[in-house]
Amino acid sequence: MKRAKSPQLLFKNKVWLTFCNLGFHKMNKDENFHMPYTPDHSVTQRFDVFAADDETGIFIICESTEEHNKISDFNERLTSIGEIRGKLIAELKKSFPTKKIKPKFILATKNFNLSTSDKDLLSKYCIYHFDEDALQYYEELSQHLGFAARYQLLGNLFEGEKIQELDNITTAIEGQMGGHTYYSFSIEPEKLLKLSYVLHRNNVNKDSMPAYQRIIKKSRLNQVKDFVNKGGFFPNSIIINIDTKSKGLTFDRASLQGQNSISRIGLLHLPKKYKSLYIIDGQHRLYGYADSKFSKTNSIPVVAFLDLKKADQVRLFMEINENQKAVSKNLQNTLNSDLLWDSAVYNERRKAVNLKIAQQLGEDRNSRLFDRIIIGENNKTDTCCITIDTIKNGIDKSNFLSTFSKKNDLVEKGTFDKDDNESTYQILYPFLLMYLNYIAEQSSNEWNKGDNDNGILSINVGIYSLIKISNDIINYLISKNIRIHDIPLDDLLTEMKLYLEPIILFLNNLDYNEKKELRTSYGGGGKTKYWRKLQCVINDKYPDFSPPGLQEYIENDKKIYNQESFNMIRDIESFFKVDFENKLKAFYGERWFIEGVPKSVYDTASKLAIEKTYTSKEGDVQAWDCLYLIHYREIAIHGSNWKNLFEKSYTRPGEEKIKGGKKDKTKWIQRLSTIRNKNFHEYSVTKEDHDFLVTLEQWLLKENL
Repeated sequence: MKRAKSPQLLFKNKVWLTFCNLGFHKMNKDENFHMPYTPDHSVTQRFDVFAADDETGIFIICESTEEHNKISDFNERLTSIGEIRGKLIAELKKSFPTKKIKPKFILATKNFNLSTSDKDLLSKYCIYHFDEDALQYYEELSQHLGFAARYQLLGNLFEGEKIQELDNITTAIEGQMGGHTYYSFSIEPEKLLKLSYVLHRNNVNKDSMPAYQRIIKKSRLNQVKDFVNKGGFFPNSIIINIDTKSKGLTFDRASLQGQNSISRIGLLHLPKKYKSLYIIDGQHRLYGYADSKFSKTNSIPVVAFLDLKKADQVRLFMEINENQKAVSKNLQNTLNSDLLWDSAVYNERRKAVNLKIAQQLGEDRNSRLFDRIIIGENNKTDTCCITIDTIKNGIDKSNFLSTFSKKNDLVEKGTFDKDDNESTYQILYPFLLMYLNYIAEQSSNEWNKGDNDNGILSINVGIYSLIKISNDIINYLISKNIRIHDIPLDDLLTEMKLYLEPIILFLNNLDYNEKKELRTSYGGGGKTKYWRKLQCVINDKYPDFSPPGLQEYIENDKKIYNQESFNMIRDIESFFKVDFENKLKAFYGERWFIEGVPKSVYDTASKLAIEKTYTSKEGDVQAWDCLYLIHYREIAIHGSNWKNLFEKSYTRPGEEKIKGGKKDKTKWIQRLSTIRNKNFHEYSVTKEDHDFLVTLEQWLLKENL
C-alpha cells in the first residue's frame, strides 16, 4: 500500500515536471538538491527544483499551502538566497565552463497572496515569481507546443536581456503604411522564435501591455506541423510589432535602390533581446514550424511594424481576426479596456475604465472575486462563472461614471468620476473592491458556493445586483449631505453598513425555494427582480430609503392586478373567438377556415387539434378551438381581411390615423398576447398593463354588449 504524497511534495513534483516538459534536459534527481557556493563546496543552499539547458540555469524554491489566498511571509528564505546570490551564480558558471549560462531564480507558489515585504525582496534580489496561474499556463503550453513553449518562458524570465551569439541581421524592405513604418523580410522560424513573444490573454500576462492573443490550439498546431513536414508552405506573412522602447532600429540602406520606388532595400538589425518582437498574427504558423524538420532550413515571410502603440496593436489584431474566427465577446471586452482608454469619445473612455475595473476584480489576489471572473478566453467553471459583461452592465446602469452626448457634452456627472480615467479608476476600483470584499466576508458560506449548491451571491445575477444596490446606497448617502469623497473609504463603508446589514441578513437566511426563485429569474427582468428585492429589504427597515421606481415596483409586485387581468384576458379571448368566426363565415362562407386563415395558422391549429383529439376522452377537438391569441392578429392582417373585415372594428380609438398600416394598428394584439403568455403564478401584472387591459375591455366588450 503506497503512502499518499503530501500536497507540498505534489506541488514540487508538478513544478519539476513542467520544467522538464519545457525542454530543460538537466534536472535535479530528487527534492534534496543542494548547490554549493563556497570554494571547497562545504557549504550549500537547498533548492526544490533545478532546471538547465545549454543556455539557462534556473534555481527554484517552492512554497504551497492548502489555505486559499494566504498572506505570505518568506522573508527568511528569500533573504538567505538573496545574500548569496552572486556566489551561487559564480558556482553555476563553473559547472558549465564551456557554456554562457544565464542564471535565474524563481519563487514558485500555490495559494499564496504575496505580502508587500516579500514583493520588495523579490525585486531587490531579482527573483521571479511563478504562481499557480503561471504553472498552469506553461503546463498547458508545453502540451501544445512541446519544447517550443520554452521560448515563452525565456521571454518572461529574461525580458530585455541580450541573446548571445544570435545572427540578427536580415535583408529587408522598409516602407510606410497607414502612417506607420514597417519592414518586410524573411527569416528562419527558429531564429524568430528566440526573439518573439505571444501576448496570450490570461493571468500570466496581466501586467504586459496589451495581451490580446488567444491561447494556442494543439489540434491546429499539429495540422500546421503535418502540413509543413509534407512540403506545404504559407505564402502569407506573419505580422509582428518590434518593441525598441522608441529607440528605433538600425537599417543599413543598400547603395543600389529603385529610382522611382518609395520603398528602400537594406540590412535590418533586429534587436538581440528576448521578448523584443510581439506576434500580432500568425502564432500557429510560427510554432507549427518549431518542431518541424524545416525550422532551420526554411524561411518565413514577416511584416514587422515598429513601436506600435498598444491601442494600434489591439486594433490591428481585431481587424485581422474580424473575418476569421470571431473574437469572443469576453475577449473583446478585455481588449477594449486597452483599446478605448485614450479614445476621443468620452463615453468610450468611461467604458475602458469600467472594463478595467471588471478585469482587475478578477485578477487582483486581494479581491474576493479573484479567479471568479472569466477573463479573456479562460474557461467557465462552477466558481469562475461571472462574465466581464455582468460587472460592466452593473456599473453602466449605475451613475458612478459620467455620461456624455455624442458631441462629448456632459449629460450627467458621475458620483465617482474625476474627469480622467486614471484618477477615476483610483477611487472607484478601491471602493468596489472594499465593498464586495465586505459582502463576501459577511456572507462567506454563500459567497464560496459560486454556481454550486444553489449559490445566490457570486453568480452573475448576484454580482450585478450588489453593484446596483451599492450605487443606490451611495446616492442615498449623498442625498443626506454626506460628502463621500471627503471621508476615508473605511469610513464610507461604515456609513453604508447600516443599510447593508438587512441585505446580509436576508441573503444569509434564504431558504431553498427563495434562492431558486432568484437564481432562475433569467434575462434583464431577472436581474431587475433580484436588485429590486434588495432595495425592498432595505426599505422594509428604513422606509426613507426609496430609490426611483421602487414604490411603483412594490405596488406592481403585490400581484393585486393578476386575477382581474386574467379574467379580462379570458373574456377578450372568448370575444375574439366568436367575433372572428362570425366575420369570416359571413365573408367567405363554408370555406372560411381555409380561405380566411393564413396557412401557417391553419397548419398549427390543425396539428394541435389532432394531438388533443388523440389524447382527449371527450370526443373530437376542433382546430378553431386551438388558436393562440397571437393567431388572431395574423388572421386580421392576412390578405385583404383587414380592409374588408377588421379595420373598422379592431382599430383602437385614437389610432385611426397612425402610420404603418395594419401591422402598426394591430400591435395592441401583440402586447395583449405578450401579457397573456406570462406565468401568472410568478409574474406580477403591472399597473400599466392592467390599465391597458381595462381600456381594451371597455372598448371591445362593453361597447359590443
